[in-house]
Amino acid sequence: MPSLIAKGDGLNYLQDWLSEAPAEDNKQAKWRMDPVLSGGGAIGDIGTHAYNLACFVIGQRATSLSATLRSHVAGRSVDDDARVTLRFDAGAWCHIWASQVAIGNENNLTLAVYGSEGSLRWVQENPNVLWFSKLGQAPQMITRGGGAAGSAAVAVTRIPAGHPEGYLEAFATLYREAAGVIASQNLDGATLGVQDGLDGVRFVDACQRSSRDEAYWIDLR
Repeated sequence: MPSLIAKGDGLNYLQDWLSEAPAEDNKQAKWRMDPVLSGGGAIGDIGTHAYNLACFVIGQRATSLSATLRSHVAGRSVDDDARVTLRFDAGAWCHIWASQVAIGNENNLTLAVYGSEGSLRWVQENPNVLWFSKLGQAPQMITRGGGAAGSAAVAVTRIPAGHPEGYLEAFATLYREAAGVIASQNLDGATLGVQDGLDGVRFVDACQRSSRDEAYWIDLR
């Protein structure tokens, strides 16, 4: 696999469960739709996940963003659809679409990375497959536990190839790595986790400020 010079990254996190006003007894929706309790709608609920993933994959913190947040359901006081463009130090860009009113999507998180020599595409709803496309060649399907999987993927693979693995195992991987940080007394690793949380809050605030000012670019540094 050639080295990819990141020139573009795209994340879609699409749901449809808030496409209409939820029932009064829907506790999951009730606090999310309350700006006092949640601080924001789709951008805070699922947009932060997309932002964190983008920074992790690119390996950098974003330097600035431009955002447009909208609410499509009458009477709703938080956003339910967010479009965000991020800029990074090394010249990479990332486009995020986070929506909870995209009808036909249950929990569609899709990551795509486009470079000068190839691209990668992964879909959470089919997590055992990664598509790699090299410029001028046919796309290659890389499967979890398969022969083309890299050492980092092998390290977090728990069951044989061909068996479904994904969502719950991802939490197990996260907890194991967190436990490793604690056991090694790696203060840098612990500080990084706190920083990620702080960055998420700053991201939401910057998106809201940018959207209020007609998608004005906001500095994140």
